[in-house]
Amino acid sequence: MEKELTPSARLSNADLVPDKEQKWGWYSIFAFWMSDVHSVGGYVFAASLFALGLNGIQVFISLLVGIMVVMLFANLMGKPGQQAGVPFPVVARMSFGVFGANIPAVIRGLIAVVWYGIQTFLASSSFIILLLYFFPNMASLSEPSFLGLSYLGWIGFIAMWVLQGIVFMFGMDAIRKVIDWSGPAIYIAMFALCIYMINRAGWDNISFNLSSEKLEGWDAFVQMFIASALVAGYFAGPTLNFSDFSRYCGSYQKLKLGNWLGLPLNFLLFSVFSVVIVSASMPVFGEMITDPVETVKRLDSGFITVLGALTFIFATVGINIVANFVAPAFDFSNVSPQKISFKAGGFIAAFGSVLLTPWNLFNNPEVIHYTVDILAAMIGPLYGIILVDYYAVKKGEIHVPSLYTESPQGKYWYQGGINIKSVYALVFAGIVALFSTFVFSQLANYSLFIGGIVAAVSYRYLMQSEPTWRPEMSVSKPKV
Repeated sequence: MEKELTPSARLSNADLVPDKEQKWGWYSIFAFWMSDVHSVGGYVFAASLFALGLNGIQVFISLLVGIMVVMLFANLMGKPGQQAGVPFPVVARMSFGVFGANIPAVIRGLIAVVWYGIQTFLASSSFIILLLYFFPNMASLSEPSFLGLSYLGWIGFIAMWVLQGIVFMFGMDAIRKVIDWSGPAIYIAMFALCIYMINRAGWDNISFNLSSEKLEGWDAFVQMFIASALVAGYFAGPTLNFSDFSRYCGSYQKLKLGNWLGLPLNFLLFSVFSVVIVSASMPVFGEMITDPVETVKRLDSGFITVLGALTFIFATVGINIVANFVAPAFDFSNVSPQKISFKAGGFIAAFGSVLLTPWNLFNNPEVIHYTVDILAAMIGPLYGIILVDYYAVKKGEIHVPSLYTESPQGKYWYQGGINIKSVYALVFAGIVALFSTFVFSQLANYSLFIGGIVAAVSYRYLMQSEPTWRPEMSVSKPKV
């Protein structure tokens, strides 16, 4: 059967075929999650959970539950990529068809483009602090503006845009090396900033409850549930396309170890650093500051200011490359493999992020809220469909040659290269998720799970009429 399946040029290029070496160990996976967690957005998000009216213990329980859910999904979503050595859009071909996989790929790619621009803008804010520290006269460029951004803002944005592009141009090996050392380096800087702020504020003024409101009983339980759901939702994007990175891991055991260290342990430790610094900002500055860039800007120590600015520059660049550059690079390459390489796909996303003028999006929370919520409502259904297909329908087996062929005999050809049943399940579950988000606002925090469960159940029901998957049809470890 395999000899009859001729690989199609429309479905493969050097970046989409199985990775033969798989030389990443547990540390590279651990470092990937450090880069994903350590960011301005991650700092603000972690600190915000301590302002929900819960006491410190309740918040940490919520964080732990939420991040354990994230780790579970990272293990589940990472397995097919590691098993076959293929990226997320190729994994999606199993459930959506070899051409239908462009649907989840484009959805994930568009979400990444939006966040790539916003994260680049956030990194530029830290870079501007450095510019003004060393070149105070550049403050005169803060007034004139073009397309809603000052000339100084443009200098910072373009500098960060180019820096990320240079790292990306050197390929995945360079990206791995950057994330391998940037995570620990950021911890060193965060520790120094934490000690400095504690010394200024006094340990007695540090609190793990950043809210004046105190919830008890059922109200506290509901808020803890919401906090856990928010954690899962925050990591939904990078966890969905985790196969883009798990494909390089040498074994599933190493993958799970890296996930354990990089998610529960790393996230909780980073959250502690974040809340301590935010809590210390009250006695030090007279007001609570949740934006780390603003905190660094106000420090009266030149060394700590420079160290803090560099920390958040590298932190944001790290998450942007791993979460928002690599994903659309593979996703857009999957649309037209022979015309769009991995690098070309990444730069399509990079240029697209500029056209979105992310500073205007960031300064208009309502617009970004609706834009991201509409796209994110489709993420949950993608989880449900892909996981049910791989674990329940395909029984964890992958027929690698069928991932790259247009032959009707291919296992993932379905109807003209598209599994219309997965499309039906996606649309139906997406509508339900959107309905829960915009009509029943109290369910908005759970749209990821609502969409995922509805898609999983409907897809499993629709696939009951499909021929039974037999292990002899597959090869679990590619030899190509």
